[in-house]
Amino acid sequence: MNETKPTKPTLTAIRPLTEQDAEAFHAMRLYATRNNPAGIVPTYEEESKRTPEESRARVRATENQVVFGAFVDDTLVGITGLMREPRRKLAHKGLIWGVFVDPAWRGAGIARQLMEGVIAHARALGLLQVQLVVSVLNPRAQAFYRSCGFVRYGVEPRGLYLDGEYADDELMVLFLDDPAVPD
Repeated sequence: MNETKPTKPTLTAIRPLTEQDAEAFHAMRLYATRNNPAGIVPTYEEESKRTPEESRARVRATENQVVFGAFVDDTLVGITGLMREPRRKLAHKGLIWGVFVDPAWRGAGIARQLMEGVIAHARALGLLQVQLVVSVLNPRAQAFYRSCGFVRYGVEPRGLYLDGEYADDELMVLFLDDPAVPD
């Protein structure tokens, strides 16, 4: 008898979030604070105090900010944000923040697709570089960012305080105008 195994649904969309996605975004951020406290800066208590309007404002795309979501059917399974510095002398760079993929979906390439989407958006904005901060407590994320072409440009000593301990933050950059970085 040939039984077919049920397969996991595949990723259906990487797209900017809208205000209609604010509740799912907020729920994912709350989940992230519990699942990966070294990867998300706010604590669960801090994130849980955000109002629905604050969540809508966070996902509302502007010329200087966008939050991308990864969806399987209508379910949000991953998020990441991009902020562009609005001041003219700094407008050539952006900050990638809040990268998180639901652990049930890790290993399916979703984080890479999110990163590719946010980097493509940064290029479309004309940014020359994107930066991010990652805790040394998160070696899996550090390795992932390196595999995406990011390089370390510094360390912030005691950048994170978690569970009574300090941990350094690694500062990373990806130069989008580097010919070695694929489009």
